[in-house]
Amino acid sequence: MDRIYHTTFTRIGEHASESLADNMIITFREGAPEDLESYCFIHRHGETHGELRVGGNVVINGTMFPITAVGAVATDNLRELGHITLRFDGAGEAEFPGSMHLAGSIPTDIHIGSDFSIFA
Repeated sequence: MDRIYHTTFTRIGEHASESLADNMIITFREGAPEDLESYCFIHRHGETHGELRVGGNVVINGTMFPITAVGAVATDNLRELGHITLRFDGAGEAEFPGSMHLAGSIPTDIHIGSDFSIFA
């Protein structure tokens, strides 16, 4: 498996955990606009090496989640802004252009220092 992206969460916005109830995680790089930051899991922005694609995996704190759908601009958003919406619903088609859908139950142990990686 080739690693496309790797980072560590450095801050969790005041309202970010509320998205977990909707089976999603919203990420953004450090330096996010203030009005968005409070709803995001903030991370150190790293380089993106390749395209996000179905059949790859997201790994959060050592737990693997298969990628089931990728929106048309998800790779670009991640590459340029560190922004992506992870939907834990196993959908076979992306609901929004910037979202990526994953199989599995949403992780409940995300904290500052948690690892976030994407593999092809």
